[in-house]
Amino acid sequence: MDIKMLIALAGVIVAAMSTELNSAVSSILLSDISGSTGMSHDPATWFTAVYDTAEIFGMAISPWFAITLSLRGWTLGVIVTTTVSSVLVPATDNLTLLYMLRAVQGLCGGLTIPLLMTTALRALPPAIRLYGLACYSLTATFFPNLALAVAALWAGTGDSPLGWQWAFFQSVPLGLIAAALVWYGMIQDPPKLERFRRFDWRGAVLVLLGFGSLAVMFQQGDRYDWFNSPTICVLALTAAVCIPAFGINEWFHELPLLRLQMLGRRNFAYALITLFVFLIVTQAASTVPNMYLTSVQHYRPAQAYLITAEIAASQLLLLPLMAWLLDFEWLDARILSFIGMACLLAACIGDSFLTAVWQRPQFYLWQGFASVGEAMIVMPLLMKATNVVKIEEAPFASAMVNMPRAVSATASVWLLELIERWRGALHSDRITDQIGQDRFRTIQGHGVLRTSPPPLLGDGTPRTPHALDDFYRAVEAQVRVLTISDMFVVLGCICVGLIVLVMILPERTYPPRIALAKK
Repeated sequence: MDIKMLIALAGVIVAAMSTELNSAVSSILLSDISGSTGMSHDPATWFTAVYDTAEIFGMAISPWFAITLSLRGWTLGVIVTTTVSSVLVPATDNLTLLYMLRAVQGLCGGLTIPLLMTTALRALPPAIRLYGLACYSLTATFFPNLALAVAALWAGTGDSPLGWQWAFFQSVPLGLIAAALVWYGMIQDPPKLERFRRFDWRGAVLVLLGFGSLAVMFQQGDRYDWFNSPTICVLALTAAVCIPAFGINEWFHELPLLRLQMLGRRNFAYALITLFVFLIVTQAASTVPNMYLTSVQHYRPAQAYLITAEIAASQLLLLPLMAWLLDFEWLDARILSFIGMACLLAACIGDSFLTAVWQRPQFYLWQGFASVGEAMIVMPLLMKATNVVKIEEAPFASAMVNMPRAVSATASVWLLELIERWRGALHSDRITDQIGQDRFRTIQGHGVLRTSPPPLLGDGTPRTPHALDDFYRAVEAQVRVLTISDMFVVLGCICVGLIVLVMILPERTYPPRIALAKK
């Protein structure tokens, strides 16, 4: 085992942390960024959309370029570009330039994550490969949950000298550390520039058009009123044409970006499907609880971060523990996945009982279940995927594993907005209808409880100057609580689907030191 490659792997982990925190922290602090740069709500939604769209494209092409330009040179170039673009974002208030820089950041984020899997598979021999997969798992379970704590640090509590600019400036020290480690430790392979003659340019264009249109449609669909908007119709048509065309092109191309024939291996197909869905379900442990605390209880990031910091901190222990357990030949990884999905389902069910009086401590138990479940799901599925991959197929596997996870980020936005519109409208209608039918107990008259009198007196005049405003906010909060509860229920139902999938699709696999030795 080459110690220098381990140092290089540490550098790529730091680079991945830089890009993940850049994405997640800036999304959390988007309101602060918008206020400081003069962006209104609608332009601010594109600030996130252009990042996610570029990230999908980057994840598709990164492994190909890592081979062609050498892993060391490509990684260093990506790190430098990430750092420079991050420094420039706070320096401009021009909206067009801001979008361009954000797209570059998204592209670099997409280029970086596959490099972590590629480096881990190369640096670690089969005997300890599971620990390399644990390093890669940090990008799915640790970094996203760490983001809220970092956002709390930069947002401060109102009197902090730090500001939103540090959501981008944090890339400078991380980038310098990552570049130094990669420069020192990564082996310099000779570039294979002759591969450019066979570059899959049609595939690259189709990825950009097809999956880019799909990502923008997911991000902007709710705001544009979906298919009542010509823009969304055009995006949907583009995605419907380009994505199948991309699949056909990749199937027959001599040097494709994605080798779709690998989906014929049951464990690899299972890993891709499960990872895509799993990253959507993990919103139950990060986005949705934070949504409740910020919108209903009006928490700031500095007050809410502990619920996700609990998960982030526990992953540093749980992921190596899962790697150690999976190294035993007698342990069936499918059983570990099943238990993990059951834990995640328990977390969704427990959180679905939330009420308007829940505070941060009420989430801690269920966050613990989610934390254990996430580690028990992601490690076995990565082992299943990589055990069926040959050495020469590693770049294709890296692209195929990472590209769906980038799409899942936009799909999760679509799903939560769909639930919010569908169930939120239903709860709002039912509550206001009930108020109207029973108005002399709820909104007008003497009421039932002396401690909670209706906002209107018997003659219809307000009881206090702001009584109706307070009543409206109470109704709005209750609608929000019921809607978020439904989000947990829907995500729990998706967990049930994952449980069924793990029982029928994957085959038994063994630790890499055994499975790869048999090959």
